[in-house]
Amino acid sequence: MKAAFLTGLRKLEIGEAPEPRIQRDDEVLVRVDAVGLCGSDVHTYKEGGIGGARASYPWILGHECAGTILATGRAAGGAKAGQRVAVDPLISCNRCDQCLAGRKHTCRNQKFLASPGQAPGALVERLVMPAECCHPIPDSMTAAAATLTEPLSIGLHSRSLAHLPPGGSAAILGSGPIGLCVLLALKQAGPVKVLMTDLIEERLDMARRLGADWTASAVRDDVPARAAELFPAGVDRVFECAGKQETVDQALAMLSPGGVLVLVGIPEVERISFDIHTARRRELALQNVRRQNRCMQPAIELVASGKVKVDELATHHFDLAESREAFEMVSDYRDGVIKAIIHVTQ
Repeated sequence: MKAAFLTGLRKLEIGEAPEPRIQRDDEVLVRVDAVGLCGSDVHTYKEGGIGGARASYPWILGHECAGTILATGRAAGGAKAGQRVAVDPLISCNRCDQCLAGRKHTCRNQKFLASPGQAPGALVERLVMPAECCHPIPDSMTAAAATLTEPLSIGLHSRSLAHLPPGGSAAILGSGPIGLCVLLALKQAGPVKVLMTDLIEERLDMARRLGADWTASAVRDDVPARAAELFPAGVDRVFECAGKQETVDQALAMLSPGGVLVLVGIPEVERISFDIHTARRRELALQNVRRQNRCMQPAIELVASGKVKVDELATHHFDLAESREAFEMVSDYRDGVIKAIIHVTQ
């Protein structure tokens, strides 16, 4: 079968990979229909890894994926051939203390698609996954929209951890796909005023179209000063979705006493510092986000019902042979790209 192999920094080649085989009764064979490119994929493409993990070459990227079940093991539950599915890229052990406590996203033995040292990614024609990772989608949902339920699930999980009351205020620093999914999640839950920032004008335009009440340019504007104009008492919650020291500093300056900094972005560096006196005097809370937990199904239901519309996020489309062009476009933020979708099966 065809697969896109990362063979070095910014080197991606289409080649042949062994056919995957169902080895456990609870597994299914999935034809991969579409894969969305995530920032974590781009980090590995450009820098060889992310979050301290380094890829060994050749490696296969891609974890936001949707497909069609081709075959099932004997204990695959309700999964059946021909079923279209959105895939949760986390393979958990279901045995450790974290899994048993309902925290599969912090499973101590997890394997995550495309995560260096864990499991190869989804930029392949066929993929074997546990049946529990494959969530049925309706015929009305496009493969591109199905791939976007994974980043939307991160937005839903981030929202749940923030405990932002209706009528509250929020700032989202970074208007890439994850930041925009946080926006969609917040707006779906109820009335909330949201300020969004980014370096790229096209992303700020998208944020406004998707419901942001205000935007600020990280290039032209003094972001904390802009937030102080809009929220004189401070912002209740700040979602840091850029993974940068600068945005962490901005977040602390913007938060109201008792506020919460929700760290969603993944930094490229090993250490981020905090103004401890600002955090202490205002009694600010820090909430890290580890992907998502049990939010894929709610994300699918929201998209299927039309209550959350993700289609506009998919700005660019490629086929498998064009994978390198897709990665280059996303790496260089060209042509106003928000989310690039690779259609593996035409």
